[in-house]
Amino acid sequence: MESRPGPSVGARGEEAALAHYRDHGYRLVARNWRCSLGELDLVLTRGSVLVFCEVKARSGRAYGEPFEAVTWKKQRKLRALALAFLAVSGRTADSIRFDVASVTAGPGRRTSVFVFESAF
Repeated sequence: MESRPGPSVGARGEEAALAHYRDHGYRLVARNWRCSLGELDLVLTRGSVLVFCEVKARSGRAYGEPFEAVTWKKQRKLRALALAFLAVSGRTADSIRFDVASVTAGPGRRTSVFVFESAF
């Protein structure tokens, strides 16, 4: 019997982050939205707030917490991606927020999710 590899740590992290947001009343607008500048992991909405969420997932803490990978350069890139998304999609929002979902993926399907709202 041939075994198939499971979903990547990144994919598991995105699934866990999305489940967290849905549990808190958010609706998914876009996932893995791409343009020439790069990719937005999750774009969500709740009420009049539009959230751009960068998901960082790791299988352990040997290299620090996942959220620590969102440097000022990455933040600048995410802001540019958000502007591109708004321009292309024509979406408007009363407020925009940038979150970072820090996900630690354990053995099996266990994950730990912490969302830093208004991270930058």
